[in-house]
Amino acid sequence: MRVTQMFIPTLREVPAEADAISHQLLLRSGMVRKVAAGIYTLLPLGNRVVRKIEEIVRAEMERAGGVELLLPIVQPAELWHQTGRWDVYGPEMFRLKDRHGRDFCLGPTHEELITHLFSQEVKSYRQLPLLLYQINNKYRDERRPRFGLMRGREFIMKDLYSFDKDEDGLAVSYQKMYDAYSRVFSRCGLRFRAVEADAGAIGGDHSHEFMVIADTGEAELTYCPVCDYASNVEKTPCHYHGSEEKEEAGVLQLEATPKARTVEDVASYLQLDTTKVLKSLFYKVDGKLVVVLVRGDRLVNEVKVLNYLNANHLEIADEREMDDLGIPMGFAGPVGLCDRTAVTILGDMETQHLYNAVAGANKKGYHYINVNPGRDYQVDYYGDFRVAVEGDPCPHCGAGLKVQRGIEVGHIFKLGTKYSEAMGATILDEQGKEKPVIMGCYGIGITRTMAAAVEQSYDQDGIIWPVSIAPFEVVLMAVNQRDPQLAGYAEELYKRFVEAGIDVLFDDRNERPGVKFKDADLIGYPARVVIGKKMLSDGLIEIKWRSSGEITYKKMDEAAAYLQETLSSMKS
Repeated sequence: MRVTQMFIPTLREVPAEADAISHQLLLRSGMVRKVAAGIYTLLPLGNRVVRKIEEIVRAEMERAGGVELLLPIVQPAELWHQTGRWDVYGPEMFRLKDRHGRDFCLGPTHEELITHLFSQEVKSYRQLPLLLYQINNKYRDERRPRFGLMRGREFIMKDLYSFDKDEDGLAVSYQKMYDAYSRVFSRCGLRFRAVEADAGAIGGDHSHEFMVIADTGEAELTYCPVCDYASNVEKTPCHYHGSEEKEEAGVLQLEATPKARTVEDVASYLQLDTTKVLKSLFYKVDGKLVVVLVRGDRLVNEVKVLNYLNANHLEIADEREMDDLGIPMGFAGPVGLCDRTAVTILGDMETQHLYNAVAGANKKGYHYINVNPGRDYQVDYYGDFRVAVEGDPCPHCGAGLKVQRGIEVGHIFKLGTKYSEAMGATILDEQGKEKPVIMGCYGIGITRTMAAAVEQSYDQDGIIWPVSIAPFEVVLMAVNQRDPQLAGYAEELYKRFVEAGIDVLFDDRNERPGVKFKDADLIGYPARVVIGKKMLSDGLIEIKWRSSGEITYKKMDEAAAYLQETLSSMKS
């Protein structure tokens, strides 16, 4: 392919709306263009990257026994009513009606549709195990679509569903997918970690996320440097490991704290550590008021709260809602709270041992000091409701945990019978007894993987693509395309590369070399081959590697073999 035949609209300036690095670079390098918030066109180079990721995914799914099909994007509401998810999925679901007034949605996921298909077509355990997958568009009406392809409203995803006769079979299918996902992301040239994760709205009792390690990642994961434990911070359990000794309770007193609204402000004003502040967070959980208490230096883990309450939706109360309760924002606390409003109070287990603390007095400009659990306030339930931090003990071996940032690109779940029971997807077992089929589901964000690769590997000049998913592996150019001799050598070398099966793009534009070099670095081709003065003087061509900046010189007759060997080694 020649650049003069391609459509590569690069940009020199960073678009104003682009915040994430991948968003900026994918726009600037001519990979994508925005259509609307969270909706993007894949331009030719971006489409080539996506297709290469898809090829790797297909190869590994089929190696694991997966069979590809294609499910419709438009799904009837009655299937979602069978599982109860039509009413609980929330505003992220794109809903529509046909001309007859019947309800449909644009598929955010396909558990209902695949389970319905199975229930109609498969009846016996002899037809199992079955691994069915597709690569298809998904639609989720994100409240705040952001970071380009990282959190969009339309995206490309691979989803596979396993069907087994029993739990032992599910364990085998799950391990197959775990291993296949590890191979996928390794072949994509990514540094990643598989971590234990919360199943979320999909359901099931066991799941892992595959996280691409990146300092700019929106998620945090914890891992143990001693054993093999790793989990999403949403999932990481936190155990109380402080003193069990009870302090003598001081006298509860009201203290003026003007303008001290944050934990840090209060601690500074009263000259104490943030660990002595009791933080009270007010939430609306499925429409009911819930207060979560954590130590002042901790963050509430909202996923743990949702899971404990077996709830679907959680939102932190805003200032208007707090005013309606008669509680000023920044001065909220548990003392006397149950006397004022119907509320469920959850306390992180650390707060059960937080004596003589400082807490909001539910009065503007005031806090209580010497606040003690049991005496001054009551808690409905103590449990693990905080976010794990670096240094917390590993739940497996007790060593101090480390924290990394990452980007979720894959998620695998053991679903069990959640969907099969709801939708009547049954099989006859060896004894002729009817039983629900055991299911698992396994997703890879294809477009998200492309963005994650950029977040993981870039520099001040642009993207540094892994060889296996680069839009082209090699870009070839003459320093001066107007020079007939240099252009002739470039044409000859281009022909040789094509014949050798090298994935090459020939930059045959009549542009200054600096423009071509900048575009090559911005787009991130792994190898840049330049026909310049050394070709005329010494018969040598220049080859520069994008990832290392290393430059080497080769004879024309040596170039194709050298590139093939080096590129192949970089993929392995």
